[in-house]
Amino acid sequence: MTTRHLYLARHGAADALGNLTDLGRRQAGLLGERLAGLPIDAVWHSPLPRAAASAHELARHLPDAPVAEAAELIDHVPYVPPAAEMPPARAGFFDGYDEAEAASGHKLAEALLARFAKAPDATDTHEVLVTHAFQIAWLVRHALDAPPSRWLGLNSANAALTVIHYRPGLPPTLVVFNDMGHLPAELRWTGFPDGIRP
Repeated sequence: MTTRHLYLARHGAADALGNLTDLGRRQAGLLGERLAGLPIDAVWHSPLPRAAASAHELARHLPDAPVAEAAELIDHVPYVPPAAEMPPARAGFFDGYDEAEAASGHKLAEALLARFAKAPDATDTHEVLVTHAFQIAWLVRHALDAPPSRWLGLNSANAALTVIHYRPGLPPTLVVFNDMGHLPAELRWTGFPDGIRP
């Protein structure tokens, strides 16, 4: 049975202006080393500089894999829940989002699923997506067939690895989520609020 192997990674640690830091480069390089033994067909990245730089850094360890931008991977809010679905603790999170912005974000999130969250046509594929926490959460929520609002609260550390498999006629399989085994202790859990880090 053919399988689409999606290797999802949040970009490495970035500064306040959204540029990859030296720490982020180290994280991305270590992720590239981890993926080096796999038959990676392509590395896709968000248009934002921190993701593009992370993708090129990790791709140094994947010399046969082309690197390209995918607009669907850009950082955005994938779904703004209506009031009935909104967890009370998250109510203020969406302050300032109007209906047009919410609709645009959801349209982009659906385009992300349409492009990447499906089984391959004929042969196995292995693709790395270097993106952002919200996009990984959206893909994980979809793989688990959870309600749309359940993307909230699923966070990913910088350069952590999430793997999802897609096969014809079967639901997606979440193989691993937020795995930081390739990172030394001092490079783990960046991208999470301090109070959430174990």
